[in-house]
Amino acid sequence: MIKKNKDLKALETALGYKFKSHDLLRCALTHSSARSVDADTDDNERLEFIGDRVLGLVMAELLGETMPTAREGDLARRFNQLVRRETCATVARQINLGRYLILSPSESDNGGRDKDTILADAMEALLAAIFLDGGFPKARATVRSLWEPQCRQPSCSDQDAKSALQEWAQGRGMPLPRYVEISRTGPDHAPVFIAEVQIDGTEPGRGEGPSKRAAEQAAASSVLQREGVRRVTNDNA
Repeated sequence: MIKKNKDLKALETALGYKFKSHDLLRCALTHSSARSVDADTDDNERLEFIGDRVLGLVMAELLGETMPTAREGDLARRFNQLVRRETCATVARQINLGRYLILSPSESDNGGRDKDTILADAMEALLAAIFLDGGFPKARATVRSLWEPQCRQPSCSDQDAKSALQEWAQGRGMPLPRYVEISRTGPDHAPVFIAEVQIDGTEPGRGEGPSKRAAEQAAASSVLQREGVRRVTNDNA
Protein backbone atom coordinates (compact mmCIF):
# COMPACT_ATOMS: atom_id res chain seq x y z
CA MET A 1 0.00 0.00 0.00
CA ILE A 2 1.08 3.59 -0.57
CA LYS A 3 1.87 6.07 2.16
CA LYS A 4 -0.87 8.66 2.27
CA ASN A 5 1.19 11.76 2.97
CA LYS A 6 4.71 12.00 1.58
CA ASP A 7 4.12 9.71 -1.39
CA LEU A 8 0.89 11.37 -2.47
CA LYS A 9 2.39 14.83 -2.18
CA ALA A 10 5.32 13.78 -4.36
CA LEU A 11 2.98 12.37 -6.96
CA GLU A 12 0.80 15.47 -6.90
CA THR A 13 3.90 17.59 -7.46
CA ALA A 14 4.85 15.46 -10.45
CA LEU A 15 1.31 15.75 -11.84
CA GLY A 16 1.11 19.47 -11.21
CA TYR A 17 -2.25 18.98 -9.51
CA LYS A 18 -3.35 18.79 -5.86
CA PHE A 19 -6.33 16.52 -5.26
CA LYS A 20 -9.28 17.47 -3.12
CA SER A 21 -10.25 13.79 -2.89
CA HIS A 22 -7.40 11.44 -2.08
CA ASP A 23 -9.86 8.56 -2.22
CA LEU A 24 -10.30 9.30 -5.91
CA LEU A 25 -6.53 9.42 -6.38
CA ARG A 26 -6.12 6.16 -4.52
CA CYS A 27 -8.73 4.51 -6.76
CA ALA A 28 -6.85 5.69 -9.85
CA LEU A 29 -3.72 3.99 -8.55
CA THR A 30 -5.41 0.67 -7.74
CA HIS A 31 -4.93 -2.14 -10.25
CA SER A 32 -7.60 -4.81 -10.56
CA SER A 33 -5.17 -7.39 -9.12
CA ALA A 34 -5.59 -5.71 -5.71
CA ARG A 35 -9.11 -7.09 -5.58
CA SER A 36 -7.67 -10.58 -5.15
CA VAL A 37 -6.48 -9.40 -1.75
CA ASP A 38 -9.51 -7.26 -0.85
CA ALA A 39 -12.69 -7.90 -2.85
CA ASP A 40 -14.19 -4.62 -1.64
CA THR A 41 -11.37 -2.58 -3.20
CA ASP A 42 -12.37 -0.23 -6.02
CA ASP A 43 -9.97 -0.57 -8.95
CA ASN A 44 -9.15 1.92 -11.70
CA GLU A 45 -10.79 0.22 -14.69
CA ARG A 46 -13.78 2.58 -14.91
CA LEU A 47 -11.53 5.59 -14.45
CA GLU A 48 -9.24 4.31 -17.21
CA PHE A 49 -12.24 4.26 -19.56
CA ILE A 50 -12.99 7.91 -18.81
CA GLY A 51 -9.35 8.97 -18.90
CA ASP A 52 -8.89 7.50 -22.36
CA ARG A 53 -11.59 9.89 -23.61
CA VAL A 54 -10.13 12.86 -21.74
CA LEU A 55 -6.71 12.23 -23.24
CA GLY A 56 -8.17 11.79 -26.70
CA LEU A 57 -10.08 15.05 -26.57
CA VAL A 58 -7.07 17.04 -25.37
CA MET A 59 -4.80 15.50 -28.01
CA ALA A 60 -7.32 16.18 -30.76
CA GLU A 61 -7.56 19.80 -29.62
CA LEU A 62 -3.78 20.14 -29.41
CA LEU A 63 -3.15 18.64 -32.85
CA GLY A 64 -5.78 20.94 -34.32
CA GLU A 65 -3.73 23.86 -33.00
CA THR A 66 -0.25 22.60 -33.88
CA MET A 67 -1.03 20.99 -37.26
CA PRO A 68 -3.51 23.45 -38.82
CA THR A 69 -2.85 22.40 -42.43
CA ALA A 70 -2.48 18.64 -41.92
CA ARG A 71 -4.78 16.20 -43.65
CA GLU A 72 -7.03 13.89 -41.64
CA GLY A 73 -4.78 10.88 -42.25
CA ASP A 74 -1.70 12.70 -40.95
CA LEU A 75 -3.63 13.94 -37.92
CA ALA A 76 -4.87 10.42 -37.21
CA ARG A 77 -1.38 8.91 -37.39
CA ARG A 78 0.09 11.55 -35.08
CA PHE A 79 -2.87 11.20 -32.72
CA ASN A 80 -2.36 7.44 -32.52
CA GLN A 81 1.33 7.89 -31.74
CA LEU A 82 0.56 10.24 -28.85
CA VAL A 83 -2.28 8.33 -27.17
CA ARG A 84 -1.15 4.75 -27.67
CA ARG A 85 -0.23 2.47 -24.80
CA GLU A 86 3.54 2.84 -25.14
CA THR A 87 3.40 6.64 -25.05
CA CYS A 88 1.11 6.62 -22.00
CA ALA A 89 3.53 4.23 -20.29
CA THR A 90 6.47 6.48 -21.17
CA VAL A 91 4.69 9.45 -19.60
CA ALA A 92 3.90 7.32 -16.55
CA ARG A 93 7.58 6.48 -16.14
CA GLN A 94 8.47 10.18 -16.34
CA ILE A 95 6.54 10.75 -13.11
CA ASN A 96 7.72 7.47 -11.55
CA LEU A 97 4.13 6.27 -11.41
CA GLY A 98 5.07 2.63 -10.85
CA ARG A 99 6.14 3.22 -7.26
CA TYR A 100 2.69 4.48 -6.32
CA LEU A 101 0.62 1.69 -7.84
CA ILE A 102 -1.50 -0.49 -5.57
CA LEU A 103 -1.06 -4.05 -6.80
CA SER A 104 -1.51 -7.53 -5.44
CA PRO A 105 1.74 -8.97 -4.02
CA SER A 106 1.93 -11.48 -6.88
CA GLU A 107 1.49 -8.81 -9.57
CA SER A 108 4.08 -6.64 -7.91
CA ASP A 109 6.52 -9.55 -7.71
CA ASN A 110 5.94 -10.27 -11.42
CA GLY A 111 7.10 -6.82 -12.47
CA GLY A 112 3.70 -5.16 -12.60
CA ARG A 113 5.10 -1.78 -11.62
CA ASP A 114 6.91 -1.53 -14.95
CA LYS A 115 4.44 -3.21 -17.31
CA ASP A 116 3.30 -0.97 -20.16
CA THR A 117 -0.32 -2.05 -19.90
CA ILE A 118 -0.61 -1.40 -16.15
CA LEU A 119 1.27 1.89 -16.32
CA ALA A 120 -0.72 3.16 -19.31
CA ASP A 121 -4.07 2.27 -17.75
CA ALA A 122 -3.11 3.93 -14.47
CA MET A 123 -1.93 7.04 -16.31
CA GLU A 124 -5.29 7.34 -18.05
CA ALA A 125 -7.08 6.67 -14.76
CA LEU A 126 -5.16 9.55 -13.18
CA LEU A 127 -6.31 11.88 -15.96
CA ALA A 128 -9.89 10.83 -15.27
CA ALA A 129 -9.40 11.41 -11.55
CA ILE A 130 -8.10 14.93 -12.20
CA PHE A 131 -11.04 15.57 -14.55
CA LEU A 132 -13.58 14.38 -11.97
CA ASP A 133 -11.83 16.12 -9.07
CA GLY A 134 -11.01 19.44 -10.67
CA GLY A 135 -12.75 19.72 -14.03
CA PHE A 136 -11.67 19.55 -17.65
CA PRO A 137 -9.41 22.66 -17.64
CA LYS A 138 -7.24 21.08 -14.93
CA ALA A 139 -7.09 17.77 -16.80
CA ARG A 140 -6.23 19.61 -20.02
CA ALA A 141 -3.39 21.46 -18.31
CA THR A 142 -1.98 18.21 -16.91
CA VAL A 143 -2.08 16.46 -20.28
CA ARG A 144 -0.43 19.34 -22.07
CA SER A 145 2.30 19.56 -19.45
CA LEU A 146 3.07 15.85 -19.20
CA TRP A 147 2.80 15.11 -22.93
CA GLU A 148 4.83 18.15 -23.98
CA PRO A 149 8.11 16.17 -24.35
CA GLN A 150 6.27 13.60 -26.50
CA CYS A 151 4.73 16.31 -28.67
CA ARG A 152 8.21 17.75 -29.31
CA GLN A 153 9.40 14.41 -30.66
CA PRO A 154 9.37 14.30 -34.47
CA SER A 155 6.52 12.34 -35.97
CA CYS A 156 7.53 8.83 -36.96
CA SER A 157 7.88 8.59 -40.73
CA ASP A 158 6.74 4.99 -40.67
CA GLN A 159 3.42 3.79 -39.35
CA ASP A 160 3.38 0.85 -37.03
CA ALA A 161 2.97 -2.42 -38.90
CA LYS A 162 -0.65 -3.07 -37.89
CA SER A 163 -1.80 0.36 -39.10
CA ALA A 164 0.16 0.01 -42.33
CA LEU A 165 -1.30 -3.43 -42.99
CA GLN A 166 -4.84 -2.20 -42.35
CA GLU A 167 -4.40 0.62 -44.87
CA TRP A 168 -2.86 -1.79 -47.39
CA ALA A 169 -5.81 -4.17 -47.06
CA GLN A 170 -8.41 -1.42 -47.27
CA GLY A 171 -6.72 0.04 -50.33
CA ARG A 172 -7.26 -3.27 -52.10
CA GLY A 173 -10.84 -3.71 -51.02
CA MET A 174 -9.98 -6.52 -48.61
CA PRO A 175 -11.61 -7.09 -45.19
CA LEU A 176 -9.84 -5.74 -42.12
CA PRO A 177 -7.04 -7.91 -40.71
CA ARG A 178 -7.98 -10.30 -37.89
CA TYR A 179 -5.45 -11.26 -35.22
CA VAL A 180 -5.47 -14.63 -33.49
CA GLU A 181 -3.29 -15.68 -30.56
CA ILE A 182 -1.78 -19.02 -31.56
CA SER A 183 0.17 -19.78 -28.42
CA ARG A 184 1.70 -18.42 -25.25
CA THR A 185 4.68 -20.15 -23.70
CA GLY A 186 7.33 -19.40 -21.11
CA PRO A 187 7.06 -18.22 -17.49
CA ASP A 188 4.79 -15.34 -16.46
CA HIS A 189 7.70 -12.93 -16.13
CA ALA A 190 9.06 -13.74 -19.62
CA PRO A 191 6.22 -14.97 -21.86
CA VAL A 192 6.55 -15.67 -25.57
CA PHE A 193 3.50 -15.07 -27.74
CA ILE A 194 2.85 -16.26 -31.28
CA ALA A 195 0.11 -14.45 -33.20
CA GLU A 196 -1.36 -14.91 -36.66
CA VAL A 197 -2.89 -12.22 -38.83
CA GLN A 198 -5.61 -13.32 -41.22
CA ILE A 199 -6.96 -11.38 -44.21
CA ASP A 200 -9.43 -12.97 -46.56
CA GLY A 201 -7.84 -13.22 -49.98
CA THR A 202 -4.22 -13.59 -48.90
CA GLU A 203 -2.03 -15.98 -46.95
CA PRO A 204 -1.90 -15.44 -43.19
CA GLY A 205 1.27 -14.25 -41.49
CA ARG A 206 2.74 -15.16 -38.13
CA GLY A 207 4.90 -13.30 -35.66
CA GLU A 208 6.47 -13.78 -32.26
CA GLY A 209 7.02 -11.36 -29.39
CA PRO A 210 7.19 -10.84 -25.63
CA SER A 211 3.61 -9.54 -25.55
CA LYS A 212 0.43 -10.17 -27.49
CA ARG A 213 0.68 -6.77 -29.13
CA ALA A 214 4.31 -7.27 -30.10
CA ALA A 215 3.48 -10.63 -31.68
CA GLU A 216 0.64 -9.04 -33.64
CA GLN A 217 2.97 -6.31 -34.87
CA ALA A 218 5.50 -8.93 -35.95
CA ALA A 219 2.78 -10.86 -37.78
CA ALA A 220 1.63 -7.73 -39.61
CA SER A 221 5.21 -6.89 -40.48
CA SER A 222 5.76 -10.35 -41.94
CA VAL A 223 2.83 -9.88 -44.33
CA LEU A 224 3.98 -6.41 -45.38
CA GLN A 225 7.45 -7.69 -46.12
CA ARG A 226 6.14 -10.77 -47.92
CA GLU A 227 3.90 -8.65 -50.12
CA GLY A 228 6.78 -6.28 -50.89
CA VAL A 229 5.01 -3.26 -49.43
CA ARG A 230 8.01 -2.08 -47.44
CA ARG A 231 10.30 -3.02 -44.62
CA VAL A 232 8.77 -2.21 -41.24
CA THR A 233 10.44 -2.05 -37.86
CA ASN A 234 8.31 -3.95 -35.35
CA ASP A 235 6.55 -1.79 -32.78
CA ASN A 236 7.10 -3.92 -29.70
CA ALA A 237 4.92 -3.51 -26.67
